[in-house]
Amino acid sequence: MSSLFANWVAVLFGSIIGTLLVAVALVGNRLLAPRDPGRMKGTSYECGMLPIGRAEGNIHVRYYLFAILFLLFDVEAAFLFPWAVVFRSIGAFAFWEMTLFLAILMGGLAYAWKKGVLRWS
Repeated sequence: MSSLFANWVAVLFGSIIGTLLVAVALVGNRLLAPRDPGRMKGTSYECGMLPIGRAEGNIHVRYYLFAILFLLFDVEAAFLFPWAVVFRSIGAFAFWEMTLFLAILMGGLAYAWKKGVLRWS
């Protein structure tokens, strides 16, 4: 039982120290940051010039969907690379697991393609 606690003491200390560091940073920001609530502080910054027209604009939802698809396949690459490095030593079960993973992702891509997410016009 004591070995169980010995393993988790470092985690407890790390959590306490991490919480204290975040608290000190937030309190320091509140105390030391300059506060100048003015009209210019609320304007958008466009290359040092005042914004022309309305600075806020609506972004079409298609851009968000495209970004989510990019992240999805970027995460796929992050999982695929380490798997490919140790491919020979992990066996056939891992091969079929990765095949299933890729099939699910390709199904998602086919669905997005069918729904027209990848069309820009």
